[in-house]
Amino acid sequence: MTPSDPAPAAAPPARTPAPADPPLTGLRVLDLATLFAGPLAATLLGDFGAEVVKVEHPTKPDPSRGHGPSKDGIGLWWKMLGRNKRTITLDLSTPGGRSTLLRLAATADVVVENFRPGTLEKWDLGWPELSAVNPRLVLARVTGFGQFGPYAHRPGFGTLAEAMSGFAAITGEPDAPPTLPPFGLADSIAGLTTAYAIMTALAARDRTGEGQVVDTALIEPILTALGPQPTWYDQLGHVQPRTGNRSQNNAPRGTYLTADGTWVAVSTSAQSIAERLMVLVGRPDLIDEPWFATGGDRARHADVLDEAVGGWIARHTRTDVLAAFEKAEAAAAPVQDVRDVMTDPQYQALDTITTVDDPELGPLRMQNVLFRLSATPGAIRWAGRPHGADTEAVLTELGLGPDDLAALRSEGAL
Repeated sequence: MTPSDPAPAAAPPARTPAPADPPLTGLRVLDLATLFAGPLAATLLGDFGAEVVKVEHPTKPDPSRGHGPSKDGIGLWWKMLGRNKRTITLDLSTPGGRSTLLRLAATADVVVENFRPGTLEKWDLGWPELSAVNPRLVLARVTGFGQFGPYAHRPGFGTLAEAMSGFAAITGEPDAPPTLPPFGLADSIAGLTTAYAIMTALAARDRTGEGQVVDTALIEPILTALGPQPTWYDQLGHVQPRTGNRSQNNAPRGTYLTADGTWVAVSTSAQSIAERLMVLVGRPDLIDEPWFATGGDRARHADVLDEAVGGWIARHTRTDVLAAFEKAEAAAAPVQDVRDVMTDPQYQALDTITTVDDPELGPLRMQNVLFRLSATPGAIRWAGRPHGADTEAVLTELGLGPDDLAALRSEGAL
């Protein structure tokens, strides 16, 4: 170790024994991506047992390490996004970095990257080179606009996808500006999509023996999540407007202020729920109105319904509202912030927010794995590791000796 090298990080905590090996045990993933969509896809695979090796530039680590609040100089977002990943440094633009990446790719099942189209090719690390060293490899490419088309080489971020997809146009009050989400919505949807796409490509590989390229564009998954808007427009010329918390498909629907100054959300997507709600708030007469029979017609009379529901809720505390809704088998939920989420009994029962022991920060809490499997569950084995913490260990396992590592360091590849 040279004087400029960081001190070795503590090894990841020992894995807690599970009833059986996670379902993706034996799958090896190289995460070359930065920020959110690509890295999240790799995280989701790691949560269910894949060995994920996070590859970062030696001097320019994944910017997610610096996003949002930090504690003692340690980025907290990274602790979640980097969980279950071993971290190494490698400058792919150097000859040594390129050759080392190819050696790693020969041992991997999946590579995830989100460079602008043409960047890997500029380094002679495109699909021809990667598939040549490993024909079974799946290369997942996550970009703002996809690998081809007039926008392909533009810088792409989730905010642009949220604007282009139509999400912002339908979000917000009718007389207010279009509204962007205050979190990585498009990136998160694209990360989920990419994880699914990778598993689909791996399933195809099981049949054909050959890998392939996954092309995820941030602008597409969020468009699918928005529902049938293109079909509505194609068939009817219908353009969905901004309606705030109201829906064009049912009513009453929205958020309502309680007597103690808190908020609850109400949904009546099912006709039976709407009828129970009218009985609860003392307006069963509205059920007999001809327009009450369908969600769309109810939505056109939202003012009348909101007055009935909102007026009743305003006279009761949130605790009483929720208890009454539960007894009536109507649908309501508290509008919670993160403080409420951390103590919510349903989330507690599901262990949705779980505790992870971290060598740097001690016990810390974060979202658990996305779903539960009865026989082969996933798990958070460790939180995000320090930058380059596992470089020497991973490359030594690859067969590189001390002289090889020294040469890579002198070249600036590590």
